[in-house]
Amino acid sequence: MTHRHDGGAPGAFDEAHRALRDLVLAATVRIHRSGVGYAPDEPGTFLGSGFFIAPNWVLTCAHVVHGGEGGDVAVIHQSGPDQAASAVAGEVVATLPDRTGQLPSGSWPAPDLALVRLREPVGHDCVYVSERPTAYVGEGKLLYAGWTAVGGQLQILDGPIEVQGTLGGWTTGVQMRLGHNDLPYGVSGGPVVDPQRGEVIGVLKSRTDHGQGGTSTGVERLRTLPAPRGAVNTEHDDVYQAVFHAHDRYHRHRQLPSGSRGATWADAQKRIGARPGRTLDPDERTELLGRLAELPPPAGTRALLDILESLPGLDLPQHLPAPRGWRDGLGLLYENARDDGVLKLVLDYAMRVMCADRDSTPSTQSAERALWEWVRQTAAGLDSGYRSSLARQREEWAGRRARPPGHRPDGPGTAPDGTDGAPPRPGTRGPALPVPAERHDRSAPPGALAPARVAPGLTVLLEVLRRGWEPDRCDWSVSVARPDGDVLRLHEAERTPWDRLAAETAGPLAEAFRRCDAPDRPAPLQAALPHLLLGLPVDAWQLHPGEPPLGVQRPVVVRCSDRDQLPDDGAWGTDEADDHHERQDRWRRLHTHDARAEILDCDDGVRQPVPPVSDLRALAHRTVPVLCRYGEHRYEDDAAALVRIVHAGFGVALWRRRSGRSETVCGEFHRGARQAIDDGVGAELLPEVVHAMRVKLRAGRTEAYWADGIALYYDDPHRPLPGAGDLLEAP
Repeated sequence: MTHRHDGGAPGAFDEAHRALRDLVLAATVRIHRSGVGYAPDEPGTFLGSGFFIAPNWVLTCAHVVHGGEGGDVAVIHQSGPDQAASAVAGEVVATLPDRTGQLPSGSWPAPDLALVRLREPVGHDCVYVSERPTAYVGEGKLLYAGWTAVGGQLQILDGPIEVQGTLGGWTTGVQMRLGHNDLPYGVSGGPVVDPQRGEVIGVLKSRTDHGQGGTSTGVERLRTLPAPRGAVNTEHDDVYQAVFHAHDRYHRHRQLPSGSRGATWADAQKRIGARPGRTLDPDERTELLGRLAELPPPAGTRALLDILESLPGLDLPQHLPAPRGWRDGLGLLYENARDDGVLKLVLDYAMRVMCADRDSTPSTQSAERALWEWVRQTAAGLDSGYRSSLARQREEWAGRRARPPGHRPDGPGTAPDGTDGAPPRPGTRGPALPVPAERHDRSAPPGALAPARVAPGLTVLLEVLRRGWEPDRCDWSVSVARPDGDVLRLHEAERTPWDRLAAETAGPLAEAFRRCDAPDRPAPLQAALPHLLLGLPVDAWQLHPGEPPLGVQRPVVVRCSDRDQLPDDGAWGTDEADDHHERQDRWRRLHTHDARAEILDCDDGVRQPVPPVSDLRALAHRTVPVLCRYGEHRYEDDAAALVRIVHAGFGVALWRRRSGRSETVCGEFHRGARQAIDDGVGAELLPEVVHAMRVKLRAGRTEAYWADGIALYYDDPHRPLPGAGDLLEAP
């Protein structure tokens, strides 16, 4: 329910500003003490307001979350007036200033900001945050939003408020003074919005003791968060970079075609008539920032300033705090270039970011190529001389990073760059890692725990088979498999109802794990499931109440238990031996070359059917199929999507169970899956990589939230299931 305080938004607001207001309110949350349980509307636990700044990240005031004392709070959000409120646990990750262990005397000192990370992934809307410092907002009317208690009930409110100057020194601009509207208790931590540009610029900090108004802290003060030490700086090392990279990718992904009918921030900005920096329209800015956020962040503030200082025609201002991320550099260009040269300045900046020194991985190379494509398309209307200079810069950059010939032992049918006949990829700095017959020194992708390399040990095998004449029941067994192929069956049962399978298998599985687990080395679980039930969430099962799910305790992978019953669609070979050797060949080549993810059912957010078996079999042997939208069932044959992948001879595939989450933005899953598969860990380590992601997901690590509901199909044709009838490879 929205309460208009002191007149609220003026009645003269046009449709564009009403859409902007709706976006602000949808992202504004209230913060309570932890443990609100089933009484999330209780005013007694209410601490203040906040807003989603990025997926699963809330920005608020430090003095608001300090009321939660122990660093844990509850975040309560709803996406619209007719939507039910949802409560989720949050952890206070950072405060400015950092006063850990100190009780503040009086009000919390400026900048009084805090970042809260949700302890589990949820779907929600995010605000759009300006990339410009609030120093550029000197006067005029702004908007605010927040929560307060009205008549004993918690209600969201919004309204206009005017800029009345700054507080804290003319060189720092620590706070903005706001006036001409009352700010009731509870709105601290809420967003402050520039309605002319359609972007959030600050956080409400305090209200005056006498009279109207209060103060606001600019969001750019987050740049002063502690930076990681050392030379390595991935976005996961740095809270600031993690938040704003996720912010910019979110807004780019929201702008892609999708089934959602809701307005986006770029939509609202276009209708307002905003034109960032006098040169980019909101779509162009959103796309560029999203592309920049696919790249690793700058090596440091000094490296970013060096890039900015190298740009022609730019008078670099000395605003505090200094720019820290790629988006900050872009924002600095808007107000500090000649009117006739802003677009070229932006393109020059993008080229320098593309050419920045960084470690090269397949996903980074892909991001660099995407940024170049944006530059190329955006420069199409400029003069030919300038376009030619861009092309020369790219050619020189590609030459510097080109891989030397003959640096790796490629297999038959593999091009020099490691692709299956594709043109060489530009953008590799220095020689690529060689691919040995057995991979012993490949590193984990960004955000993944480095999987330990150990010799094969005991494996627990759960086999489940459908009873064709009793489709509501199944037969199953639990066995221990040795590395030499011997299998010891521990337990078997028949006619178990599907809804009792997890409970009935708990005891036998626990016994099998006791037999197989070694200290610090839990035995993996292979769940061999019927082809129509490969999506069964075995990794989410618990052996005992309160324990972590199986997928968090140990690697859990899926196999197909009834390959002999796969439907014949006319595309599969008629010779069983040929089919088996095709599977073995695909498995061998996948495990001796760099794997590459291929997302089959989603193209930049647009749902598409999985290709037929004949097309799947034509994919390169190094391909790992990925399904983004498993469980949506928007097409008649969706239930057969995984079956088709198995039928085509793939031994490795990745998907996420997405049932009931049709509005979830796809981009982070696409990015995370590609990094996990593409960035050099090798297909043989994917079970450990997926396990590491589940562990990090359980621990509330936001860089792993893309893996919520993830499942891995990993079916080694060289290790047939007992009694499966698979032909063994000839000696």
